[in-house]
Amino acid sequence: MSKNVITLTEQLVTPIIEEENLELVEIEYKKEGSNWFLRVYIDKEGGVDIEDCGRVSEKLSKKLDEADPIPTAYFLEVSSPGAERPLKKEKDYERAIGKHVHITTYEPINGAKVFEGELVSYDGEQLEIKEAKASAMIPMEKVASARLAVVF
Repeated sequence: MSKNVITLTEQLVTPIIEEENLELVEIEYKKEGSNWFLRVYIDKEGGVDIEDCGRVSEKLSKKLDEADPIPTAYFLEVSSPGAERPLKKEKDYERAIGKHVHITTYEPINGAKVFEGELVSYDGEQLEIKEAKASAMIPMEKVASARLAVVF
């Protein structure tokens, strides 16, 4: 059911996102404690603000009420992915070149499963990460998760 909710939500929110000149980053539908949450993460160049999130939330809420795809009570949240935005799509990786990233892999590469440093390159098949002491080439099929990382 979770996958169906995400798919339908994506179909409903896509025209809204396009109309608002925003980008859909990710949709989550998950249970936390006794409550269900439908989270829609949006972004744009320069970041989204509360007004962007409010407009999308209001329009999406109306469409969800009409379609009624979720039989149980849930909370709808529309927000920014934050400073540590996940890297999911090819264009996310391309935009992250030159930025600090955090990558985890399914299996060790050169003895490590966690890499943090500058994303030097991405060619669709592998990432090159420049860490403090060395560089690593990470095949995309081994990437478990990737996100931007804030450096303190």
